[in-house]
Amino acid sequence: MKILTVDVGTGTQDIFLYDSELDLENGYKLVMPSPTMLVARRLRQATREGAPVLLTGVIMGGGPSQWATTDHVKAGYPVYATPEAARSFNDDLDYVEREMGIRVVGEDEAKTLDGKMLRLSLRDFDLGMISAAFAAFGVMLDPDAIGVAVFDHGDSPPGHSDRQFRFDYLDRRIRAANRLSAFAYRAPDLPPIMTRLNAVAESYEGDTPLVVMDTAPAAILGATLDPRVASHERVMIANVGNFHTLAFRLGPAGIEGVFEHHTGEVDLTRLDNLLAALANSTLKHEDVFGDMGHGALIYNTDPLPLDQPDFGVAVTGPRRNLMRASRHRPYFAVPYGDMMIAGCFGLLAAMADVLLELGDTIRASLRGKAGVAPWDAG
Repeated sequence: MKILTVDVGTGTQDIFLYDSELDLENGYKLVMPSPTMLVARRLRQATREGAPVLLTGVIMGGGPSQWATTDHVKAGYPVYATPEAARSFNDDLDYVEREMGIRVVGEDEAKTLDGKMLRLSLRDFDLGMISAAFAAFGVMLDPDAIGVAVFDHGDSPPGHSDRQFRFDYLDRRIRAANRLSAFAYRAPDLPPIMTRLNAVAESYEGDTPLVVMDTAPAAILGATLDPRVASHERVMIANVGNFHTLAFRLGPAGIEGVFEHHTGEVDLTRLDNLLAALANSTLKHEDVFGDMGHGALIYNTDPLPLDQPDFGVAVTGPRRNLMRASRHRPYFAVPYGDMMIAGCFGLLAAMADVLLELGDTIRASLRGKAGVAPWDAG
């Protein structure tokens, strides 16, 4: 059995091809530029050439692509976007036109625009591109299932904070099913409010079962597969991403607490204080939300000591070095020897819960080296 897993971040898209006949360490891996980075590069080239740009496709991750689009408009060159593509930057299309200077055009009008302009189709998941990369090495993709992870703020109503909207969504999922795999869905079961997750499903044209998941719980779940982390009955794990930092406090009953902040808004001292407050159950939602973060939730007020003998906090994520000098004695989790693929391993573990017909085989592979952590056993 083979499963393609793709963890889409801001800087990279991390790709792991699981093969049930191989040890996980021998699975094929790619760490490549993220889709938003690829779009940004093409936009910068268009700026150098002074070419108009048309953005089509579906909602995808912003960041670099949004910055490059803004720079293109500031340079005096036009940018057109269809409604779904424009929502990659903001759900409010009036804002996209008024504040970003992008002209939003309908699908029919887009077809009539000058054919000489650069046309970019936006999407987070491009199976054709990934298949071509593997084919260059003689590997033909024919997976039994596909998993994709992206970060999604959700479609917040006008006038409602997208930070609060996302955190309310996290709270509902945890209360409904207190496990990290609750953030993974079969494509047909995706909640309509999570527009970026749905855009992945919309842009996928295959028949193979597709599972879509939020990136942060995937990374945390992947970190629990490190044997040193899995040996703890209760543990704190921080995922320090390029844009967002999340910390989950985990125990035998599942998720005991969580906070989510913007990585660019915290330094080591602030992050250490947040982790300490999450551990001793004194962290309040307004402590994070009022500091331009997303929020915090405590589900179990029994404090978690961070003075355990081997480490205080397990850490993963591309900006994990922010925690290197932490007073909480960080341990950099390396599930199956590879931190960069932690999200893919977590996605794979979640797929065992979502795709019940494949669950036993996936779990057998995961237990081959590290075992499944007791708080997330399927």
